[in-house]
Amino acid sequence: MPAAQATQRELRIEQAALEVILNRYGRDRSQVISVLQDIQEEERYLPEDALSYVAHALDMPRSQVYSLATFYRAFTLEPRGEHTIVVCTGTACHVRGAPRLVDELTRRLAVAPGGTTADRRFTLETVNCLGACALGPLVVVDGNYHGQMSPNKLDALLEQYSGGRT
Repeated sequence: MPAAQATQRELRIEQAALEVILNRYGRDRSQVISVLQDIQEEERYLPEDALSYVAHALDMPRSQVYSLATFYRAFTLEPRGEHTIVVCTGTACHVRGAPRLVDELTRRLAVAPGGTTADRRFTLETVNCLGACALGPLVVVDGNYHGQMSPNKLDALLEQYSGGRT
């Protein structure tokens, strides 16, 4: 079976959505990073089949598109959650209890840092410092800072972002 047919048949992301994104950038291969950013924004990651489709549509080697997707830290090939929880583990946050927060989130979400829950609701990450030491321990959810976090406050935080489904 020709590669183009296999690519179209196996797509997880809607072909129409990919076509809209590709057309937005005039199918210009110099805009491949913008295309990948839009796909990731829509899917919360870059599905392998979408990378193949983009390579074919832009007449680029698949390896080149894949190289871009793996080179830039902003891109991910793994599915991400609807909400991203980031726990600061810098020195100030660490001494104020960040390791307990990471342990508790790992237990409650059943996912290790760097992973995404099975239902793709949450991705858990840790960072070395967020530069807001006075707020420590600090948890950031979808860009919203939650300072002086404690394990006891995690229930309300998770409830806020899960719509009652934790």
